[in-house]
Amino acid sequence: MKLTKALSMLAIGLVFVPRIVCASGNMPPTNPTFSFSRKDSTVTINTINSDYVLHVKKRTGPIKLDGVLDEEDWKRAQKATDFYMVLPYDTGYSAAKSEVMMTYGDKAFYLAFVFYDTIPGKRPVESLRRDFVFGNNDNFLLFLDTYNDQTTGYSFGANAAGAKWDGTMSDGHNVNLIWDCKWQSKTKNYKDRWVTEMRIPFKSIRYQSGVDHWNVQFSRLDLKRNEKSAWAPVPRQFPTASLAYAGVLEWETPPPKSGLQFSLIPYIFGSVSRDFEAGTDTRYRKDFGMDAKLGLSSSLNLDLTYNPDFSQAEVDDQVTNLDRFELYYPEKRQFFLENSDLFANYGSDQIRPFFSRRIGLDAPVLAGARLSGKIGNDWRIGVMDMQTEKHNNLLARNFFVASVQKKVFSRSNIGAILVNKQNMNVPSGFTGNEYNRVAGLEYNLASSNNYWTGEFFGLRSFTPGLNSGKQFTQGAQLSYSRKQYELSMIEYYVGKNFNAETGYVPRVDYLRLNPRATVRFYPENNGVEYHGFFTELDTYFRPGDMDLTDREVSFDYFFQFHNRSHLELETNFWYIKLRNEFDPTNQGNHFLQSGTDYNWFDATLIYQSDNRKTFKYELSSGYGGFYNGNRWHAEGLLNYRFQPLGYISMVFSYNNLMLPQPWGDVDYWLVGPKLDVTFTDKLFFTTYVQYNEQIDNINVNARLQWRYQPVSDIYLVYTDNYFPGNMEAKNRALVFKMTYWFN
Repeated sequence: MKLTKALSMLAIGLVFVPRIVCASGNMPPTNPTFSFSRKDSTVTINTINSDYVLHVKKRTGPIKLDGVLDEEDWKRAQKATDFYMVLPYDTGYSAAKSEVMMTYGDKAFYLAFVFYDTIPGKRPVESLRRDFVFGNNDNFLLFLDTYNDQTTGYSFGANAAGAKWDGTMSDGHNVNLIWDCKWQSKTKNYKDRWVTEMRIPFKSIRYQSGVDHWNVQFSRLDLKRNEKSAWAPVPRQFPTASLAYAGVLEWETPPPKSGLQFSLIPYIFGSVSRDFEAGTDTRYRKDFGMDAKLGLSSSLNLDLTYNPDFSQAEVDDQVTNLDRFELYYPEKRQFFLENSDLFANYGSDQIRPFFSRRIGLDAPVLAGARLSGKIGNDWRIGVMDMQTEKHNNLLARNFFVASVQKKVFSRSNIGAILVNKQNMNVPSGFTGNEYNRVAGLEYNLASSNNYWTGEFFGLRSFTPGLNSGKQFTQGAQLSYSRKQYELSMIEYYVGKNFNAETGYVPRVDYLRLNPRATVRFYPENNGVEYHGFFTELDTYFRPGDMDLTDREVSFDYFFQFHNRSHLELETNFWYIKLRNEFDPTNQGNHFLQSGTDYNWFDATLIYQSDNRKTFKYELSSGYGGFYNGNRWHAEGLLNYRFQPLGYISMVFSYNNLMLPQPWGDVDYWLVGPKLDVTFTDKLFFTTYVQYNEQIDNINVNARLQWRYQPVSDIYLVYTDNYFPGNMEAKNRALVFKMTYWFN
């Protein structure tokens, strides 16, 4: 009976069939809606926009990167023009004129683009920092599908001040910006336009040898006009990074075959630190280590590391934790990032068999190796092995991950993963697990037009001493996305004994069912770009008796305005039946008892200002129930930019928990001012202060970075932690690190 009741509730959120009002606009005379296939000896092109072809001629003379396009090769190059508007509407050409040209030589390819203004005035940019925030800058982005698989690739770009952007692509549209490589660019601003020239070495990327065409997309964001456009048309519900809608880049001759490539990246490190809480003396440390990159082919790469140090990685943003489960923090360390989707994307955001932050944060990494890339056109492989040292009460451990992926149909793939965590030199009487393993299979669905996406996976853990039953998890996600609406369904099952010690699985022993629906309306001739609603039913059941333990019914209404501001009202109806005792303040002093259940309602109003302005802000506030009491909260982000040198910002969060005794009224403040200064496009300084009342801590983190050579840096990092009440120091450290990239 309970199962029948649960299944009957799945229809909620999927039964809306509203009348849709479409945006007006003149349709482009050529906007293809069909696929066109082209085949040579090695690869098939089958994209929505395959008849958008840019022919690239080999250069005949030198190219000087100066923002002045006076070379003969630029004059004879074919131009990608007539960009299509993507936002705010996708029904016509862009109002602003754009031109992109390409050429290439034996070692590198070159891009030049010219973006004309239609509105006078300063071009909005955030700073000169590499990997800028897309929505905060006038910018150009290049998306390259070098394997013609419409799934993986590279992205390069620049903002109007000349700041660089580079990253790897996965899942057909995701860009990981922590990846860096060697390339050059120069931007020059004129009164009516801005011009950038780029030089990207072939050896900086991976591609299939002998192929004379790649998929490509050119994207422009013109903030003054509030207009995003692309060379090959993209439906507005998808990002311009969607490789399913890329055009074709046709080389005059195939790019050069890649021989053996070798890069060595040594570092030296020095630090001084003191732990005042532990009462230890000042500690001085000096060390060295190195990374190496071995390009076995143009599409397969071997990464090696010895004694890696990650002290220069950006500090995590702190949050007030009122949740019952572990929070997720993203990976920011370079070594783990290239082709990271081969290792990190299995499962779902709440069921990850492999989570690289489990390695090296509790014990130093001694060495590691990673082989990743493509074999042929349809196969991708990833193998990683990391060895950590014995540290405190932890044994030395070996972490091994192997992944293989096979392309099927036009854009889908099937994959398999094996994760092994092995304790080394286990002594007699050891009470932990000698090993923990997880194996799994996965199918990722992506239709040729990107309307249908989905994921279906199964995982099995192996841990000695645990009952072999219920060590299984499986999941299914399916989404259908159109301009006016998006429908999706999620189903997850996690067994009681499923154990992924090198993964991220914050809770086990549940069946989750989660239908969702988003609907948008596009009115004509007013200040609203679109408005609409989002609704979902998110339920968790105990698998044995299908007892309902969690239910969230949400209904949100939102308005997106033409001036780029956004207003949203969120409402939620909650039901929670605790399966374990829980302290709603997360202080661990008093607990709600296991088996007790709670119902409440809350609402939150959110407003985001026009981010084109020099001063922008995001504010939200909400009130409602919270377990056996009530909660009022307010959050915000304030940001003032002094372009192009940087910005000063502050995030804040306030939570007032109005609970019965023994808790009473509990207040939590979190305040984080940040100063980000880019003196040049090679010299950066960031200071971040975070006051977190919940954990009784003030953290100060200051980082100076000088990129004195391409992908070669000097870092000076200072960090400090204090008790807020008396400002007594907890611990303090100063770190110097220098890296150099030898090719």
